[in-house]
Amino acid sequence: MRRDLPYALSGLALGVLLLGDAALAPDAATVRVVDVALVLVMAAALAVCRRYPVVALGVVTATMLAVHVRVHPGVSAAFPVLGVVYLAAWRGHRSAAMLTSLVFLGGFLTRDISVAPAGRPGQQIAERTALLLGWFVAANVAGLVARQHRAYLEQVEQRAIEAERTREEMALRRAGEERLRIARDLHDSLTHNISVIKVQTGIAVHLARKHGEEPSATLLAIQEASSAAMRELRATLDVLRAPSDEDPVGLARVGELAQRTRAAGVPVQVTVTGQPRDLPAEVDQAGYRVVQEALTNVARHAGPATAQIHVEYAPAQLTVSVTDDGQASPARPVTPGVGLRGMRERVTGLDGTLQAVARDGGGFVVRATFPLGGAGTTGRSREVPSAQPATDRG
Repeated sequence: MRRDLPYALSGLALGVLLLGDAALAPDAATVRVVDVALVLVMAAALAVCRRYPVVALGVVTATMLAVHVRVHPGVSAAFPVLGVVYLAAWRGHRSAAMLTSLVFLGGFLTRDISVAPAGRPGQQIAERTALLLGWFVAANVAGLVARQHRAYLEQVEQRAIEAERTREEMALRRAGEERLRIARDLHDSLTHNISVIKVQTGIAVHLARKHGEEPSATLLAIQEASSAAMRELRATLDVLRAPSDEDPVGLARVGELAQRTRAAGVPVQVTVTGQPRDLPAEVDQAGYRVVQEALTNVARHAGPATAQIHVEYAPAQLTVSVTDDGQASPARPVTPGVGLRGMRERVTGLDGTLQAVARDGGGFVVRATFPLGGAGTTGRSREVPSAQPATDRG
């Protein structure tokens, strides 16, 4: 209704102008109640002309011809008709606009000729009719031009949308081709090497048991780690080949990470605070990867140490931390490795923060915080810089 308000106000203004002109015109008749009613009907028709242009066109033309015949207020009776003719032409009703123009001009001219005094020169009638004819031609042309301009703008906008869609499709296609290339490279190189490790450790375990010996814990840990690596690598390859599939890893499988780390000789304690709940897939997977990389670094670099995994569910954020009591010290800062850089990129890519620092009392802590509740998906980078560079981890 608010969009109809300017048209309603325009109708009322034209009605006031028409009645004022009729009161001041020397050759106009007395304005009666019926004439005021006709003007109000015209204003009402103008109020709905945006939604019903053809109906408004007929009503306004009929009422203004009636007012012109009864009162003869002059050319002011043509103003509402001109406005509706323009609107109808702009909305695409060209035939109705042109027909209405001819009907009104014919009725206007017929009335002027029929009531013209014998001594009144015909030149005045011809001049006024020519003036009205020019106005109506201009209204029709202006409406057509406005419609063509709107169609041009819509076409330009549609072309821009199509171009953007094409660019997005090309980017998606290139990303898909890159994923397939990475999947092929991983399959041809890394999968082969891990398969060799898995087969060799399996043979070693089999031979040991065949000779009545119990396989060492280290050998069993290598066998378990290689099997887990093969499973995760296959899952990663599946995701790369079919990006719509979700990577199944998440914080629900942190216990498996802890068990494998214990098998490698590192005691691990897992603590979960807060109420566990469903997380966005990207956050769930990123939290798992942070724990996985941190435990890998503990096993590789911390020396004799224990690790503590803490997963904290808060209403607005998720915090994942891995703390160890190993050999790291703020007095011996070294350059962070690829693993920590990868963790930082993964966390900050989800609008989170990552802290990876050596502890004052010895050991190392990795703490990642992810915003929840609709945040964390914009990709803006926010980092908490380490107080000291991490030990050469990952």
